[in-house]
Amino acid sequence: MIINADFHIHSCLSPCGSLEMSPARIINIAIDKGLNLIALSDHNSAKNCPAFYELSKNIPNIRTMFAIEVNTTEEVHCLTIFDNLDSVMKMDAVIEQSLPEIFNDPELLGDQVYVDENDNIIGEENKYLTGASSLSLSQILNITHQLGGLCVPAHIDRAVNSLISQLGFVPQENFDALELSKFYRHTSIPIPDKLAYPLITGSDSHHPDSIGSAYTSFDFDGNLKELSVEILIRLLKTNIPELIINV
Repeated sequence: MIINADFHIHSCLSPCGSLEMSPARIINIAIDKGLNLIALSDHNSAKNCPAFYELSKNIPNIRTMFAIEVNTTEEVHCLTIFDNLDSVMKMDAVIEQSLPEIFNDPELLGDQVYVDENDNIIGEENKYLTGASSLSLSQILNITHQLGGLCVPAHIDRAVNSLISQLGFVPQENFDALELSKFYRHTSIPIPDKLAYPLITGSDSHHPDSIGSAYTSFDFDGNLKELSVEILIRLLKTNIPELIINV
């Protein structure tokens, strides 16, 4: 079967995300857009992942994964992607402890709320979630792998918060893939012609209408619900995924 995967979707927990981006709405729109593998990937937190899990576990035609877009101490954004709720919540606890004591002002910076399966607000994150963690990129990579996840530096073509913008090069680390933004064809950031990693793309959605605006497509001969991180790593390394851009 063809897998259409968007690993980069923000919910109403991210301060830059719309309050319309509840886990329930994200799943419904993703199905309507023809996506069958999606990851919820808020900034520095996974507190909307429990609702995301509960909503999706009995839907047969979609596989959900659970991610955090970590901002490392170098100010590099990195997707840490897991195939189970327990691992991402362990990552959430690690990241929460590493964030500085800088608190959010919802009126100035945006709301940071997490919800239940029925879109009821059950809590609000007080720490500002787009700040830099005290953990380095190498530390995030190691912790992610220890917890059984994929580590994917995000939007490497962007002029801010990317490997290339922050470090000036793509380091030879054990990354599982690199993400290109949906605008990579128009970037002013020079991307190396040859990279030692598989490439994916994602919508980086913050609003409902942008879900599915970019996704990664590849073949998978198996049960969708059994698609794991281990299988995904193998698929990305042995196939050439197609990057679909709809903007």
